[in-house]
Amino acid sequence: MREATRLGVFMLNIHASGGLAMARAAAEAATKAAGDFAIPRPLCLGVTVLTSLDRRALQREVGVPTSVESHVLHLAALAREAGLDGCVASPREISALRLAMGPRWVIVTPGIRWEKAAEAPGASRPDDQVRVATPRRALAAGANYLVVGRPISAANDPAKAAAAIVAELSAP
Repeated sequence: MREATRLGVFMLNIHASGGLAMARAAAEAATKAAGDFAIPRPLCLGVTVLTSLDRRALQREVGVPTSVESHVLHLAALAREAGLDGCVASPREISALRLAMGPRWVIVTPGIRWEKAAEAPGASRPDDQVRVATPRRALAAGANYLVVGRPISAANDPAKAAAAIVAELSAP
């Protein structure tokens, strides 16, 4: 955290499942480093449940007996208690997070995919991601930031794919 802050990183994350003590130490280290270097503190986020996990995988493979949404909300509350600024969560949990955590809670959303592969410049299929949404839907649900990887990096023309996402988000 100290080195990332010293380098002027705008935003970084830790895994909220690391627990309250770890998350609190991360938030405090970022705050202290920002003071030591007289620079802005980066946004510190807690990763909740990966977008590649559905309820079945969360329960059987990871051993979490609750629903995905319940676990995401639990981890987000832990992150807030620790002094983090927000969380990383799939598009499917944005509305519940916004309701539970309020408008100032920062939500970063991966799992951004095109509705249909045919709509994607260069085609983008859901691949291993199971809790996904289009860029417009994720933004409308209340995400502050979108993480768009494979729809751009796997496209035949990445610049065209990125421009299409910007156009989708800019359209009325």
